[in-house]
Amino acid sequence: MPKFQSKKLTKEVVLRDPVHDYIHIEDQVILDILKTEEFQRMRRIKQLGPLSYVFPGATHTRFEHNLGVYELTRKICNIFAEKYPSHNSGDGLWDDNNRLLVECAGLLHDIGHGPYSHTFEHLFGTNHEKIGQKIITDPNTEINHVLREVAPNFPELVASVIGKTYPNPQVVKMISSQADADRMDYLKRDAYFTGVTYGEFDLSRILQEIRPYQGGICLTMAGMHAVEDYIVSRYQMYQQVYFHRVGRSMEVILQHLLERAKVVYEQGTLQVTPSLAKFLAGDWTLSDYLELDDGVMETNFSMWTKASDPILADLANCYLYRKPLASICIDDETKSLLPKLKDLIKQAGFDPLYYTDTNSAFDEPYDAYKPSGKNANSQIEIMQTDGQLIELSQLSPLVRALNGTIQGDERFFFPKIMMSNSDEPQIFDPLYQQFQRYVKNGNLRYLRKPKTNKK
Repeated sequence: MPKFQSKKLTKEVVLRDPVHDYIHIEDQVILDILKTEEFQRMRRIKQLGPLSYVFPGATHTRFEHNLGVYELTRKICNIFAEKYPSHNSGDGLWDDNNRLLVECAGLLHDIGHGPYSHTFEHLFGTNHEKIGQKIITDPNTEINHVLREVAPNFPELVASVIGKTYPNPQVVKMISSQADADRMDYLKRDAYFTGVTYGEFDLSRILQEIRPYQGGICLTMAGMHAVEDYIVSRYQMYQQVYFHRVGRSMEVILQHLLERAKVVYEQGTLQVTPSLAKFLAGDWTLSDYLELDDGVMETNFSMWTKASDPILADLANCYLYRKPLASICIDDETKSLLPKLKDLIKQAGFDPLYYTDTNSAFDEPYDAYKPSGKNANSQIEIMQTDGQLIELSQLSPLVRALNGTIQGDERFFFPKIMMSNSDEPQIFDPLYQQFQRYVKNGNLRYLRKPKTNKK
């Protein structure tokens, strides 16, 4: 392993942070990355996108999250270098020559995110991890120029850590595993800015008990209760924050708004900024992608509120001025009723293609702890006194109980007016009343057949 070095700053730069108190920058390359156009763009992309419509304080950005992941990565490297330094090749301990590489990867792990990342990716077929690797390795970016100052192949190595192809699993799993610097930072940070307490867990204890081993990173037995706390915290954050029904409603509106914009753009009647036009046309470059941020998207949405297309104009207004759709829980049995409900909605004057949707919390881009299965990430290992590794859920009844539980719901979204109960008779009242007969306690239900008197 070559030793990658960056010029040390003559005086450490210290940034105040509400989650970690301080972020310490000691290397010139880290400071230089922060100054690049590509990294500064992260200031203009909210971490939680539409969830700020639900939790007003959740306007924090990917800029500070990336910094937080860097700081946690730096702390873990310090702990490993002090407590578990490698003495011989292959001894399974920490080679501190990897420090600068993993710190840069932690800082840049989300550099490829765009505005409203997961909605945007679904609609336009982008992938933030692959775009992030492209930003790092493209010779035209400022980040690439900065990283090449360390070594000619340093950008490719940083990209390989983010792409999970770097050969040292300790380096990869520090920023990409079930208990990594990324997840630990976003849980603490999202909890802080949403104002909830669910995301609180004993981070200091986890850092005290984290350690490297040949195949990656684990925790000692003394840290098991702290990591249980972390898993419960994640579970609660998914239920109460990430899966919030109004946040999902705003995601649905956003997706349909962009879908409608594509249709209107193809008709040649859409006013749109040049960079977004490239995506609507399906002909974009990395440079076009880097021009997109929340401000650019909202500028387009603002223009579209006055669009000649009534559906586009209405959806833009709904998104910008927080007019969420209503929703009810559905299941495999009651899904058969959806065509009937969509027909009622259509009769009330709404195009079901744009004003209804089903959305499953199970498909959200956040994962609860899954030690096995197709969606599993590297499991959390607990090291016993004799060095044996046991997967967390095998030791913890609490985690075992959470694993495999239903951790979300599936909802049908529709215009709020369908649940209207106006005191003054309206033309669509019979439709609304018929619709509402299918809803009870927030769930879609079958109508009971009226009883008949048998003679």
